[in-house]
Amino acid sequence: MRQQKRVVIVVPGRPSLTLSYLMLDFTGTLARDGTLLPGVASRLRALSRRLTIVVATADTLGKAITSLDGLPVEIKLVKTGQEKLRLLEDIGPSRVMAIGNGRNDVPMVRRAAIGVAVVGPEGAASDLIGAADIVVHDIRDGLDFLAKPLRLTATLRP
Repeated sequence: MRQQKRVVIVVPGRPSLTLSYLMLDFTGTLARDGTLLPGVASRLRALSRRLTIVVATADTLGKAITSLDGLPVEIKLVKTGQEKLRLLEDIGPSRVMAIGNGRNDVPMVRRAAIGVAVVGPEGAASDLIGAADIVVHDIRDGLDFLAKPLRLTATLRP
């Protein structure tokens, strides 16, 4: 029997979270000027053993499919933040950690079990920072939360 992919997050004072999905933006989150940031591909490969990874992107520069080729991710091309939210709702928000940097990521990040804003090399929308549970300066730090869940525990504890 195949074991379900998951990461369990324990935060004192809150019910445990069992995450099965990681939902990511591409442009400005995983990439700079359409090029995947160093160290992201290896992290996505490692995390794909524990979570299903969905990249929901408007693909502003048209480079997401090529940049993510060969990586264990599902790519969903969307036009708006509402489309990202619909994808999240179809998955089940209580099972998802969502990471983004743009205004169109606000609905997804706000509704996910854990929402992360990245203030990376392309900046971040100010609306997103207020919607997120956590703000990081680098996508690699956001991805590493899932590789080392006690970092999430420490960051989210009351």
